[in-house]
Amino acid sequence: MCGITGIINRRAKVDFNQLAKMTDKIAHRGPNAEAKFVNPNKTCGLGHRRLSILDLSDAANQPMHSKCGNYSLVYNGELYNFKELKEELIQEGAIFTTSSDTEVVLQAFITWGAKCVERFNGMFAFAVWNEEKEELFVFRDRLGIKPLYYSWDEETLYFASELKAIAPFINQKDWDETAMQHYFRLGYIPAPFTIYKSVRKLEEGSYIQLNKEDFLIKNYWNLEEKVQKRELSDENEAKSQYHELLKSSVKSRLQSDVPFGVFLSGGIDSSTVAAVAQSVSKEPISTFSIGFEEASFNESEYAKKVADHLGTKHHEFVLSHKDIQDLVTEIPKWYDEPFADASALPTYLVSKMASEKVTMVLTGDGGDEQFMGYGMYSWADRLYTLKSLRWFLKTGLSVSKKVNNQRASQYFDFGESDDLTSHIFSVDQGLYSAKQLKRTFHFEDDYSPLLVGKVNRLLKVSENQSFFDLKYYLPGDLLTKVDRATMQNSLEARVPLLDHRLVEFSLNLDEQLKRKDGDAKYLLKQVLYDYVPKEFFDRPKWGFGIPLNLWLSNELKPLLDKYVNQAVLEKYQFYNVVEILKIKTQYLNGKVFLFNQLWLIIMFNMWSEK
Repeated sequence: MCGITGIINRRAKVDFNQLAKMTDKIAHRGPNAEAKFVNPNKTCGLGHRRLSILDLSDAANQPMHSKCGNYSLVYNGELYNFKELKEELIQEGAIFTTSSDTEVVLQAFITWGAKCVERFNGMFAFAVWNEEKEELFVFRDRLGIKPLYYSWDEETLYFASELKAIAPFINQKDWDETAMQHYFRLGYIPAPFTIYKSVRKLEEGSYIQLNKEDFLIKNYWNLEEKVQKRELSDENEAKSQYHELLKSSVKSRLQSDVPFGVFLSGGIDSSTVAAVAQSVSKEPISTFSIGFEEASFNESEYAKKVADHLGTKHHEFVLSHKDIQDLVTEIPKWYDEPFADASALPTYLVSKMASEKVTMVLTGDGGDEQFMGYGMYSWADRLYTLKSLRWFLKTGLSVSKKVNNQRASQYFDFGESDDLTSHIFSVDQGLYSAKQLKRTFHFEDDYSPLLVGKVNRLLKVSENQSFFDLKYYLPGDLLTKVDRATMQNSLEARVPLLDHRLVEFSLNLDEQLKRKDGDAKYLLKQVLYDYVPKEFFDRPKWGFGIPLNLWLSNELKPLLDKYVNQAVLEKYQFYNVVEILKIKTQYLNGKVFLFNQLWLIIMFNMWSEK
């Protein structure tokens, strides 16, 4: 796990100082080693910061060069099937001098070309330079677990693991309006957009090919193509197959030459990962959870109960809310563009504390999106069924004295032409719906929602909502959050539930195996209950968040007043100042469900002033 940077220039010479500055910007991603390479005619520069996980020797440092000197590689990630691929490559004549997966990536590209990535099982972003052809390939993994940013102006390509490495070399005042609209609708900026017009995110499952003539972006894997015409509905068969795939995924992700652990919240996803990891480990694994001094927001007791049952070496960190509040102003520095997922704060803290004991952790990300763990999937069914009654329901609920009914009214406040999937996500997260976006902001163009492409069978409404989250919310928000929070602390996070084999399998399960009689994550739970008693989880789903709605009217009220006031808002032409101040007043007068709409503005203004 590392950080990579690069500059390719078709005409002028690569500036070594620029490359050095880019690489220094992401030093936190790799504290163990650092190196830079510029080719003889200075058309290519590659930089690397290394966090050593496999083969800790200097021989595995990067940039790594082929024995013939023609190929150079910088690589961020982990290849979990590298041992199997190594055997194949040896049979084809490859010679290895290290035990690292990095050398396998390099030799695989030399032997199989760009199609090598189709054989990879892992998380990665890597670049390979071919000196003879003066050609560069840059790849990103299937699910977007590892990040890759780039800027291309027809002459020079900059690429890096984080936006902060590229930002000094582009126009930072030229914001992308489409990206801004997505941010206020979704709480994050999805690929391929960034806040800057001149910088893009390489989309998951894609690669760049750059040579003297062309700059091309090609796709080698996408979710839509993995949806099959037929679903698997036999519960026993589905459970058996999924369980075996999960054990294979977890076992492969425990390959490490450094201490490792598991983030354990006590919920279904992380408990499943911890249970399987302990079952395939010969020694007690380490588990990590955080709790809060405020008892009303402390789930750590559930995590400890699971850990005790599994026999792990459990580490619990107890925090006060002030520990988190003190970090709020750091968020823009971590994410480099507006990012409104407040659970980044506890994720950062558990990463920081775990990094004092281990260098790698497994996480439970991906279970909710694959197995319909969110309440919005039930709302998708309701809204589709009650679509014709939306005006009456919206009107009736909006005049209720109950705040929860007032919030529920927003689900029914959509137009005939609105994309229902985007609408449900925005309302469920407490963000701006299409109507609210138009009323609250002065953007030149109407919002164009993210869409799910055509698939091989007709998806149910709730399935489509789940697919939307898997395609956009997971890489754009959740995986981005975990990558920055862990790598900011030089900690590697691996995601067993997002092995592409598991994702492809879950895409083709009958919906009844995901939600059965109202029981979300049904099949995943059946696997978990083979390890941990069912009664451990007889409680409402909580989520890894913070009580932001309470803080904004109390401890964080000064932050609300600092960034949401008339003087500050009038600095930005795209805000409808009157409407935003109205939202603030409504929130302080009891409409607490509006807190995330205000948080979006706080985070944007804080980022812009950083």
